[in-house]
Amino acid sequence: MSDRVYIFDTTLRDGEQSPGATMNLDEKMQIAQLLEEMQVDIIEAGFPIASNGDFEAVSEISKNIKNSTIAGLARAKLADIDRAWEAVKNAKSPRIHTFIATSPIHMKYKLKKTEEEVLESIKHTVTHARNLCDNIEWSCEDGGRSNLEFLYKCIELAISSGASTINIPDTVGFTLPSEFGSIFKSVKNNVPNIDKAILSTHTHNDLGLAVANSIAAIQEGARQVECTINGLGERAGNAALEEVVMTLKVKKDLIPFHTNVKSQYITKASRLVSSITGFSVQPNKAIVGANAFAHEAGIHQDGMLKNAETYEIMTPESVGLNKSSLVLGKHSGKHAFSEKLKELGYDFGDNTLMELFGRFKDLADKKKEIFEEDLIALAGERSLTYDEHIKFVSLEVNAGSLSKHQAKLTLIMNNDKFANTSEGNGPVDATFNAIKQITKTDFRLKLYQVHAITAGTDAQGEVTVRLEDDDLSSQAKGSDPDIIVASAKAYISALNRLLFKKTKSIVKKSAEIKIEGV
Repeated sequence: MSDRVYIFDTTLRDGEQSPGATMNLDEKMQIAQLLEEMQVDIIEAGFPIASNGDFEAVSEISKNIKNSTIAGLARAKLADIDRAWEAVKNAKSPRIHTFIATSPIHMKYKLKKTEEEVLESIKHTVTHARNLCDNIEWSCEDGGRSNLEFLYKCIELAISSGASTINIPDTVGFTLPSEFGSIFKSVKNNVPNIDKAILSTHTHNDLGLAVANSIAAIQEGARQVECTINGLGERAGNAALEEVVMTLKVKKDLIPFHTNVKSQYITKASRLVSSITGFSVQPNKAIVGANAFAHEAGIHQDGMLKNAETYEIMTPESVGLNKSSLVLGKHSGKHAFSEKLKELGYDFGDNTLMELFGRFKDLADKKKEIFEEDLIALAGERSLTYDEHIKFVSLEVNAGSLSKHQAKLTLIMNNDKFANTSEGNGPVDATFNAIKQITKTDFRLKLYQVHAITAGTDAQGEVTVRLEDDDLSSQAKGSDPDIIVASAKAYISALNRLLFKKTKSIVKKSAEIKIEGV
């Protein structure tokens, strides 16, 4: 058996199913291109039947990505499969990924099908897919809660019908590593034609065990891992690509398997996905969190100074963290600024770079020191630009214990300037009221979160805002040394995203279908 583990990234499909994480075509293409550069083996680009937008994204990614296999997801329905094939057929290496639920609870309540009907559906749909495409992946949704004897029959039939990859998902994150590993061991020992397919794992993090379950599956024969950048995904998320890849690197003595992923791109990918989706990475997140390589305790610091391996099981450089001493300030030039952004994982065109450089100079005039986190906030905010129907211009606020809380706000909408002065229960509430009155919107504010990007009284504040309306939601971030201005920027960015979704019927259709996949 090969010791290579194939990495199947589903950030653009399962990751996008995180509430508020919808991406436009340009943003999906940016992520796909970086995944290709990382040498990710398979990119699941979307669910083509879900919407015209998903179909377009999968089609364009298929045409432009040459070094990774491009997969489109499809339910066990001929229309889904045909649509997936139309989307991926122009890829250099296309794959149709089709699935059907096999657990008793899913078959009884969701599918309303008997075991015999599910088996017939597998034979019919996998055969149809194989007649269109040479590379077929079949998944048993909720495989972690499926009856093993029935699972053996399903897998054997899927392989004989043309599937060359068999994916066993822990769809609801229910199993323990010992249980999940045992499923793979049992499948290997009881499915007669299993040698004709690659076993794959797809895990969810509902109990915080997604990566552990993926590793257990590898140890028992899985040679493909389905995962996402930053562990983004349905509910509590999926197995995090960065954690799977680095676990195999660090523990290669006990788990003698490898991937072809270039781990030095991990930090760059994490920051890109975070900036595009507006989903911040928690500071204590393994591998890519801000504290992942930070040491505060005196004993730890002493050990690090003597030998970094005393407290670091991997180097920062191995995941793309640059330890450059390049310091930026108000006297820094554009070239140094550009190079520093590239070190941090951002590469902008000349026009965007000039815009960011101007904002950097403004920030440098306000702050004593410019930290990497400040630059990441600037670049990330620019990456969050999403169909800027509404643009921030200026804000004046009256606040304090003895005066009314008022916000005088100026915005640009469709190239016209609008101003409004509103009151509220505090300066942030007044500012948000002014935005609502100018834009004539009143969406639910589901999340308002503030934190300082750097230390000191002159630190930039970063605000995260999530807005909801019916089944749609959007999340975005804004940053500024003035926390009220940062709040306005975050709200406006989230509003642009939500209005974009509401006005695009293709996105609305996607939200209405609510297909979860595997």
